[in-house]
Amino acid sequence: MINNLTLVGRLVKDPELRYTRSNIGVCSFMLAVDREMSKEKREEAKANNYPTADFPRIVVWGKMGEVCSKYLQKGSLCAIVGKIQTGSYKDKDGKMVYTTDVIADRVRFLDSKSGGDKDKASAYNNITNIDDYFDDDFVAIQDDRRIPF
Repeated sequence: MINNLTLVGRLVKDPELRYTRSNIGVCSFMLAVDREMSKEKREEAKANNYPTADFPRIVVWGKMGEVCSKYLQKGSLCAIVGKIQTGSYKDKDGKMVYTTDVIADRVRFLDSKSGGDKDKASAYNNITNIDDYFDDDFVAIQDDRRIPF
């Protein structure tokens, strides 16, 4: 059996960092992950008040959890590679509560908490002509049919 998933989405709110009794960091946050559907299906779902996204709870342990807590915030875009873990507990009224979490093995930050990288991205996105960007750095080669690919 394989329990492996990859998710890309945005944080619904700021991550929460807690520590175990043995001082291990545990970061948790909710990730909004869009459901893949056509434009028409998305509009139909919205019109009928059906969800167009899922909101799994992500749990990140150890140093990686501490880093997530420091650099992720509400709205941050990130990719998660991990596994699904289910559990249950009894609430204060004695009612059984079932849980489903994503335990992150890897977290990739896809945008930045600080504005520093936004300036670089903005400069890159303002390039209107790719030939102007590369200028004369590349020289076209003549195809003499000896290239093996």
